[in-house]
Amino acid sequence: MPDRVQYRTLNQAQVDEICRRHELLWSGKPGGARASFTYCVLDGLILSNRDLSDADFTGSTLVGADLSGAVLNSSSLYGCDMRRANLQGASLRRADMRGAALRGANLQGADLSECDLREGTIAQMDRERGLSVLKHKSRPGEMTMANFQGANLSRSKMSGSSAQRADFTDAVLLGTRLVRANLRSTVFSGANLEGADLSGADLTDADMTDAVLIGTTMTMARLDNCDRTGALTDEPVGRNMRELDRPVEDMIEDHIRWCATNGKEGQPSSFDDTDLRPLVSLAGKTLTAFHARGATLYGLDLEGAQLQGARLERADLRMTCLRGADLRGADLTGAKLNNADLRDCKLGPLLLEEDRILPASLAAAKVRYSDLSGADLRRIKATGADFSYSTLYGADVRHAHFSGSCFTGARVSESFLTDIDAADGVVDLDAA
Repeated sequence: MPDRVQYRTLNQAQVDEICRRHELLWSGKPGGARASFTYCVLDGLILSNRDLSDADFTGSTLVGADLSGAVLNSSSLYGCDMRRANLQGASLRRADMRGAALRGANLQGADLSECDLREGTIAQMDRERGLSVLKHKSRPGEMTMANFQGANLSRSKMSGSSAQRADFTDAVLLGTRLVRANLRSTVFSGANLEGADLSGADLTDADMTDAVLIGTTMTMARLDNCDRTGALTDEPVGRNMRELDRPVEDMIEDHIRWCATNGKEGQPSSFDDTDLRPLVSLAGKTLTAFHARGATLYGLDLEGAQLQGARLERADLRMTCLRGADLRGADLTGAKLNNADLRDCKLGPLLLEEDRILPASLAAAKVRYSDLSGADLRRIKATGADFSYSTLYGADVRHAHFSGSCFTGARVSESFLTDIDAADGVVDLDAA
């Protein structure tokens, strides 16, 4: 190790050349070399949309740098100064970010799954002082006021970190370790903390409204003035399905038989305001005209289910798998569908007798960070819905009604935008 770290200040042309050679290495072409930015000054430079997987940024400063959309999987960002950096939509899976300073950084929609964000310091040899710690202008491991909205932090390590006043709205923190973390005044509104460990964490004045706290460990956590209104926990929401007059499994089978015999046998079921999470899976079931208004179906597997004409107003369908499900004519007004898998699902109109049609509804629904790739959304009534940061590649939106809907940050194709322009009303396509 050198006696004293000597920082190199790079310009944009030098950075572009290093990135070019790194990409050559990954593509197996001659002239490639692993990108090394150790102890470099990259403040304000542009590295957006670059593939820098396994690159080494140890000890570098990236203050205000643009890394939006960059692929930084398994990269080393140990001890980096990333204050106010733009990491929106970046992929940082399994990256080593111990000791990184992220004060005011934008990580909205970033993938930080299995990332290591614990505290860490870089020691260097000094002739006069011996072993000393390299310090940036802000404390290492500080994430104060960082923006993690909609970010995926599943199974990441954040124990002992400081994230005061950070924003984790709608973030996914499945199994994340936040032991003894400083989370005072931090926003977790709508965030998914299922299986997370917040033992000993300071959550004073934190906002956890509508958060998912299933299996979340909060032993010895400080919860003074922590707002958990509407949080989804292990406790049943509304009616407990195990306390209904008949076993739910029998009611489901009766409903399937009712559908199969055109109403001659069995009977339709109604699960309004019932917590159906213990069912785990209804994949492939025929449940036409299924009634579950205000019900909790969080995390259920409904892949390929036949739910034509279903009544699911205000239902909690967060994290559900509805891939390939038939929801023609279904009413999902005001439903929660954040982070749901809706790929190739059918949300078009249901053809009734005498050539009448019943359009599906997503009016006022929350469909943030969901995947609707290849979905059929023809003629859907989605006025006032929130599709922020959702994926809609290949979705069919002909004759759809999206007036007042929000598509901020949504990933869409050109044909989708053309069809939206032809639709009635005004939509918010900011950053789409």
